[in-house]
Amino acid sequence: MEVQALIIFCMEMAGTVAFAASGAMTGISRRMDVFGVCVLGVVTAVGGGMMRDVILGNVPGALTKPVYVVAAVITALLIFAVLYFKRDMLQGRFGLLYDRMMLVMDSVGLGIFTVVGVITGIRNGYLENTFLLTFLGTLTGVGGGLLRDMMAGVPPYIFVKHIYACASVAGALVCVSIYRGFGQIPAVVISSLLVVAVRFLAAHYRWNLPHVERKEE
Repeated sequence: MEVQALIIFCMEMAGTVAFAASGAMTGISRRMDVFGVCVLGVVTAVGGGMMRDVILGNVPGALTKPVYVVAAVITALLIFAVLYFKRDMLQGRFGLLYDRMMLVMDSVGLGIFTVVGVITGIRNGYLENTFLLTFLGTLTGVGGGLLRDMMAGVPPYIFVKHIYACASVAGALVCVSIYRGFGQIPAVVISSLLVVAVRFLAAHYRWNLPHVERKEE
């Protein structure tokens, strides 16, 4: 396996673990059983990538390379086991740890999968189509989380919490620009770090997009 392909594979695995953990923790917070937790972990980890592949006319990578699904299931099971036997970890000061873990997992997964979506589009011959590459990157980044929240019966995170999809869009645009000028490795590293940084800053400073406040009757 060549170096660049190995880097992308490692990033995909890291993103898979991060998003699977995010999905599993959401399922646990919604009091799902172990099967539901695993399903939510897998959907969060591979859902965005599967939608991207369908748009590109390819068989979803999660089906041809089940290693990603296996990694997501193992991650979800480990988190379920830990929290099943240490239930107090979601209470008191551990509740704050849960929120921070969700932020870290979501941010890392978002940054990695946004970049992977753009690179996948480029590999399919769409280097000159900025709009499509940005769309593919954003869909890969936020698609799994969107499916997770819909299945968990909560308002989709990307529509209500801080700067989320916008961070993915910005990262995808930066990835495309840097790739054209400096190649794959700088594009992958810089744009993924940018997405994570924007998410952390948005959470810390509570940046939110404008929304309409309803007046109480």
